[in-house]
Amino acid sequence: MHVPEKYYDEVFEFRGKWDMPSRCGLRIIKKETTIVIVTELYQDNPGTSVTAAGKLLADQICREKNLIPEKIIYLECNPDTSSKLSFYDEEFFEVDFTKKDKPVYRQLNAKELKDLLGFPERL
Repeated sequence: MHVPEKYYDEVFEFRGKWDMPSRCGLRIIKKETTIVIVTELYQDNPGTSVTAAGKLLADQICREKNLIPEKIIYLECNPDTSSKLSFYDEEFFEVDFTKKDKPVYRQLNAKELKDLLGFPERL
C-alpha cells in the first residue's frame, strides 16, 4: 500500500528504536506556530513507525530543521491508503510530549484540522 505524496513534502530519514534506519513523510508548515506533520509510510518504512518513534523522531526533526521543540505543534498522520480495512482510514493526532512518562495523543476532527492547517477538511 503506497502513501500518496500529497501527504508530505519530503521523505525524512531518521534513526528509530535501537538505531534502526527508518523513514516517514514530513511536512513543515510555518505559521505563527510551526506545525510539524509526520506521516506513516507503512511498507515504504523499513524501520520504526512514527508512533513508536515518538519523541525520538520529534527531537531528530527539530535538530535537523533547526526548530525549537517547545514551539511546535506536532501531528502524526495515518494517511488514507484506500484500503478496505478501517484502521487504514485517514486520521490526524496532535501529540504532546511534555508529560515525562508518555506522550498524550488527541485525535483531531475535520474542523480542527482545517482550522489548524487552513487546508480542506482532508489532505
